Amino acid sequence: MNSQRLEILKNHLKDENIDQMVVSDPLSIYYLTGLFLNPGERMFVLLVDSNSNHKLFINKLFPIDDIKNIEKIVYKDADKPVEILAENIRDGKIGIDKNWPAHFLLSLMQLKQNEFVNSSVIIDKMRMYKDEEEKEKMRYVSKLNDKAIKKLIENFDTSKTELEIKDDLLKIYDELGAEGVSFDPIIGYGPNGANPHGEPGERYLKEGDSIIIDIGCKKDMYCSDMTRTIFFKHADQKRQEVYNIVREAYKRGVSKVKPGVKFSEIDKACRDYITEKGYGEYFTHRTGHHIGLEDHDYGDVSETNDSICEEGMIFSIEPGIYLEGEFGVRIEDLVLVTKDGCEDLNSYPTDLMIIE
Repeated sequence: MNSQRLEILKNHLKDENIDQMVVSDPLSIYYLTGLFLNPGERMFVLLVDSNSNHKLFINKLFPIDDIKNIEKIVYKDADKPVEILAENIRDGKIGIDKNWPAHFLLSLMQLKQNEFVNSSVIIDKMRMYKDEEEKEKMRYVSKLNDKAIKKLIENFDTSKTELEIKDDLLKIYDELGAEGVSFDPIIGYGPNGANPHGEPGERYLKEGDSIIIDIGCKKDMYCSDMTRTIFFKHADQKRQEVYNIVREAYKRGVSKVKPGVKFSEIDKACRDYITEKGYGEYFTHRTGHHIGLEDHDYGDVSETNDSICEEGMIFSIEPGIYLEGEFGVRIEDLVLVTKDGCEDLNSYPTDLMIIE
C-alpha cells in the first residue's frame, strides 16, 4: 500500500474542507492501496477520512488480506451495503467519485443529509504526477508497445483485412507478455483511416492506401499508446505532403514540452503549423491526453487548457490530418515531462515508411 498517497489525499481533503471521501473507482482504490479488483455490480468503496479513520467496504465474495491503517468492513449479498456505509459516514461534507453508480449515491443521499460534492478531481490530479516507480512502469510498457508495432509492421500481411491485422497484433502482445490492451486497437486502411476513432473492419488494402496503426497495451496496471501511419506500395505526392506536415507538427509539439509551458501552447505549436499548411480544418481533435492507469487519464493537451506542464506528467502528442473519403495520417508518442524538457517514451521511427 502507498500510505504516502493516502496521507496526501487526506491533506487535500482538509484543504477543501471535505470530511470524508467515497472512493469507488477501482483504479483509484488500487492507486491508494495497491489492491485491485473488479467488483461488478457490487459496492466496493474506500472511505477516506480526513481524520485518518479509513475504511474499505467489500463484499465477502472477494477475500483479501488486511491492509495496514485501513479497517476492512465485509458485507454479504443479503446485507444492505449502502446502509452499512451510511452508518460509517459522520456529519460534514462528503466527497464522491464522479463515476459512482447513481443507485448507490441516491440511496446514500436518502439516508444521510450531508453536503455531497464531486471530489474526483483531487485524485485525478494526484494521478497526473508519476513517481519513480510509475515512470519505470510507463517506460517499460511503452517499450513493449514499440516492440509490438515493430513486429507487426515487419511481418505485415498485406493480404489481410483490418480485423485480421488486429488479431495479429493481439497475438504479438500475448507473445511479448503484455496484459491485454489499454484500448481497442485502431487499424485503418485508406478512407477508414480518415475517421480518427474508426474501428477495424473487413476492408482489404488497395495500392496507395495509408495504414493508421493506433495501439496500446498494458503491463503491471499501466497503459501505453502510440500511433504510426505507413503506406502500401507507394505514397503519391499529396500523401507524402500530408505525412510530412503531420510529422513536422508532431516534432514541434514534442519540442515545446517542458515545465511551465501551457498545454494550450503545445497544442498551438502543432495546430498552427497544420493550419499554416492549409489543413487546419482537417485536424479535428485535441493534440493529446494524459495517460497512466487509464489510457485517457484526467487532463488533456488542447487549445482550451491553459494549465501548465509540470515534471512527472505523462501525456500523448498526436496531431493528425483526416481527409474524408481519402485517407488519414496520425503520429503519436508519449512524453514524460522532465526537469528541463521531456523524455519521449517511444522510439519506433517516424520516417515515412512504405511496405510492399
